[in-house]
Amino acid sequence: MLMIYPCTAAEATRPNVVFVLFDDMGWGQPQSYSPESTLRTPNLDRLAQEGMRFTDAHSASAVCTPTRYGALTGRYPWRIGRYGVLDTYSKPIIPTDRMTVASLLKQQGYATACIGKWHLGMNWGTRKKDADPTVIPRDTKMTDGPNALGFDYFCGFTHARNIGTVIEQDRVVAHVEPVENQPLMLKKALEWIDRRKASEPFFLYFPMCPPHLPVVPAPEYVGKSGAEDRVKKDPQYGDWLFQGDAMLGRILAALERNHLAENTLVIAASDNGAEHRSYEPLRESKRSIYEGGHRVPFVVRWPGQVKPGSVNGHTVCLNDLLATVAEAIGARLPDNAGEDSVSLLPEFRGTATVGVREATVHQSSRGDLAIRQGPWKLVFLADGAKELYNLETDLSETKDLAATRPEVVARMSALMQGYIDNGRSTPGAPQKNAVPVSLKGGRRQNPTEASGEPE
Repeated sequence: MLMIYPCTAAEATRPNVVFVLFDDMGWGQPQSYSPESTLRTPNLDRLAQEGMRFTDAHSASAVCTPTRYGALTGRYPWRIGRYGVLDTYSKPIIPTDRMTVASLLKQQGYATACIGKWHLGMNWGTRKKDADPTVIPRDTKMTDGPNALGFDYFCGFTHARNIGTVIEQDRVVAHVEPVENQPLMLKKALEWIDRRKASEPFFLYFPMCPPHLPVVPAPEYVGKSGAEDRVKKDPQYGDWLFQGDAMLGRILAALERNHLAENTLVIAASDNGAEHRSYEPLRESKRSIYEGGHRVPFVVRWPGQVKPGSVNGHTVCLNDLLATVAEAIGARLPDNAGEDSVSLLPEFRGTATVGVREATVHQSSRGDLAIRQGPWKLVFLADGAKELYNLETDLSETKDLAATRPEVVARMSALMQGYIDNGRSTPGAPQKNAVPVSLKGGRRQNPTEASGEPE
């Protein structure tokens, strides 16, 4: 069993933690990030006014599954060879003996819940060869899912393409129309919050579907956003994102209604960049190693700890959730947990004069890697080529400087190789990667394990 070593934080001040994760919300979609945006996210924008907005935050990956692995474990997903996404019947990719944010907090007396999209695999046993690859029969039981990784309560679905199958705890309990799923998830989350007591700290992980496909806004949101995505030209896309933002707002209201908001750390972010478009000045979009693939909105509110209306330009990563909550509750992580997670408390409190991260590693769905340090970003393409960009002067990544700045390439290559060899990017005893990792190329994504299910 993983051991947690107590530190000095008083139990009475341990914060509740709510982590709301949008799916495919691009860096430039909220108006708080891009005033020119035609899309509406009033609750996320209000959260930014009440807390801190990060302008250089990144998901662990440019697609869903590996990002969620990184956010819950604090470990880069390329260490297990995970670049692509899972399908409905995929095996779990987080071993039950690996610490997660939920298992850490549960050991410390927190009530824990995951309500929404899982997409990290479950064991469903044997299925018939002719079974529909996207439909899990009702009453089918699974193991090694959220409950085995520290969540007391789970209600959700495997991934967005199977949004009609509702799982509660360890079994399929219903099949619903896609349009019914997100209202149901919100209802479950609000009921769970309403049962909390001020004396019992809690962690709610709410990974929603919007604005990921399928675009299925509930009737009360159709035509209500007055927004349209200018590239996709989907008349309901703006309503779907607006519904996701409204769900965030309902969760915030539930915290306030239950007098829990003052002692709750709320984090709202996206799991990767937007689908099929870039938001200027970022290059490309979801799946890409370039900034449009993994630079994401990231907003934090924590009364008494985070200054309202503040903006932070330091580089941070969703992987940092584990180390952050560990420090917040006064726990020290063992060496075999959170190998790539850094506490953001100095960032939240405004005491970090320089970024708390030494460097940050990005990955694409096809196996590209990149390391970011200060203004420099060194890209290791899956075919073995290298590219170097200075994001301070070229955020759009238009000018490759690898040939003219070989000393930067050498320095950052050595840093990345050290992260690979040590099995970690943070201080601590060296650890082992689950798979070999080479910077010379040849890395390939793990393909979706069904027949062509989209990410």
